[in-house]
Amino acid sequence: MKILITGTSSGIGRATALEFLSNGHKVTGVDKERSSIEHTCYTHICRDIWRDELPDITGVEVLINNAGQQTETMDDIDVNLKGLIRCTEKYGIHEGIRAIVNVASVSGHTGAEFPAYAASKGGVLAFTKNTANKVAKHGATCNSVSPGGVLTESNRHIIENPKLWEAVMKECLLPKWAEPGEIAQWIYFLAVVNRSMTGQDVVIDNGEMAKYNFVW
Repeated sequence: MKILITGTSSGIGRATALEFLSNGHKVTGVDKERSSIEHTCYTHICRDIWRDELPDITGVEVLINNAGQQTETMDDIDVNLKGLIRCTEKYGIHEGIRAIVNVASVSGHTGAEFPAYAASKGGVLAFTKNTANKVAKHGATCNSVSPGGVLTESNRHIIENPKLWEAVMKECLLPKWAEPGEIAQWIYFLAVVNRSMTGQDVVIDNGEMAKYNFVW
């Protein structure tokens, strides 16, 4: 199948591109940064999904909206939500689409982290349901994943700080964070294996949202 993934230069997006490539699919990546992926079935396009004109890419069967940022500014809403909407409207709403998967965040459920970031990811959750209704007539699904902590370069300041790492581990039922490749496998399942679930979100957070302290 022809796969389009945004934000493939690193982290979850890069891992997702490699997951699809390893399963024999053709992947186009769109990212404002260059990619280190070298594969005969991979094409990389350097574009900012919010600020730049989106490239013309036809025949997209699976769209993975992964590109995002966490800058503590209102720009997070532009990229994480408005940019995602732009990509969906250009590449995802058409007769040949099979599946759309949006990368949201646990913050979209809890409201935690920076205000604009949390709001942008909450908007992704709502937009996922909206899109599921639009693509259903094409026999397509639209779902989202909400990762908690993930072992990516952008989180290195937490991972390598013993005090911060200890603090975040206390917030998880399973005292660990996910590898990018694990999130990629969930995305692949929702896009390729799944044919019946749509308009839903999968939380992958090592029990961060489920944890509670019972006081009697």
